[in-house]
Amino acid sequence: MLLTPDFLRFQHDLRMRRDGATTFVFDPIRRKEVVCTPEELLRQLVLRYLLDEKKYPSHRIRVELGLTLNGMPRRSDIVVYDKAINPWLVIECKSPKVVLTQSTFEQAAKYNMQFRAPFLCITNGMATFCCALDFEQGTFRYLDDFPGFPSG
Repeated sequence: MLLTPDFLRFQHDLRMRRDGATTFVFDPIRRKEVVCTPEELLRQLVLRYLLDEKKYPSHRIRVELGLTLNGMPRRSDIVVYDKAINPWLVIECKSPKVVLTQSTFEQAAKYNMQFRAPFLCITNGMATFCCALDFEQGTFRYLDDFPGFPSG
């Protein structure tokens, strides 16, 4: 199921700065400025959505978390941890120029094989897909929204 959260409405909340031809955006999770590429801009808008709209606690979110896949270093865009500090949601952000395809979903699913988070999302800002995963049954179902952060 295609989700359509309006990430752009959080653009005014971003702290941005220009230095010559380079634009930087402040990442509230990493607590530093990073170069503002199209993918980074989307990642920051998704973070604002998670923090402001969905009320996810910032101390449960990690950005660009390193992992090794087939002996190669990779980075997962956003990983949200539950209260027991288990990976709970993995989000893969793509540039708005990248069309989300089956291979995009497979990339995110491969990353999640290490995390085994019960929720997985992919977005390019214009299209967003969120799934609940059942590892024991080997199934998934699309969600109509990002999951609410667990209260228990």
